[in-house]
Amino acid sequence: MDGPERQGRRLSRSFGGLVLLGSLLVVAGLVGLVYTGVATLTSMLLFGWLLLIGGLVGLAHAVQSRGSSFFWLGVVVAALNIAAGVVVIRHPHGTAEALTMFAALLFLTGGVFRLVGSVVVRGPQFGWTLLQGAFGLLLGLLVLFDWPHSSLYVLGCFFSLALLFDGLGLIAAGVGGRRIVSMVSGPDPLTKGGRKQSEN
Repeated sequence: MDGPERQGRRLSRSFGGLVLLGSLLVVAGLVGLVYTGVATLTSMLLFGWLLLIGGLVGLAHAVQSRGSSFFWLGVVVAALNIAAGVVVIRHPHGTAEALTMFAALLFLTGGVFRLVGSVVVRGPQFGWTLLQGAFGLLLGLLVLFDWPHSSLYVLGCFFSLALLFDGLGLIAAGVGGRRIVSMVSGPDPLTKGGRKQSEN
């Protein structure tokens, strides 16, 4: 069996990998925020390929279970995913415009519901809910008034922000995990103090 020190080294390397992956995501998010048009196109192509691959996998699964009662439902869902994936890959700009319009309508309806709900209910979070509703309404109006030009940067901005925050979360988890491992297993063997102790 591995000793505690070796297990600690393995855990430390695993958390170091999380930090590295998080750093890559942060860099990708920052680059995407600078080049939002490229990020929008990239997110649409990724979305299209995910739909296409998911549809092919679903179709293969439906064929394998063709004796069941869910065969035709699986075939229909897989065919819709494949068709949607092909359309998104062939027309990423048009898909971005449609999704941007959908996002703007979501912001508008969500903002209106939060505003009305906060005024009617007047709960303990009245001010915060009112602020959220006003922000969602304003964001929806800004995106809608600038449509279709807003489709060039809105989705790319959201995609880049998601990468950025996911990367920061992974970095925080990796750094925190390494600290916990070093506290439990003693000095980190990758540090200078750990090397000196192993030499002695």
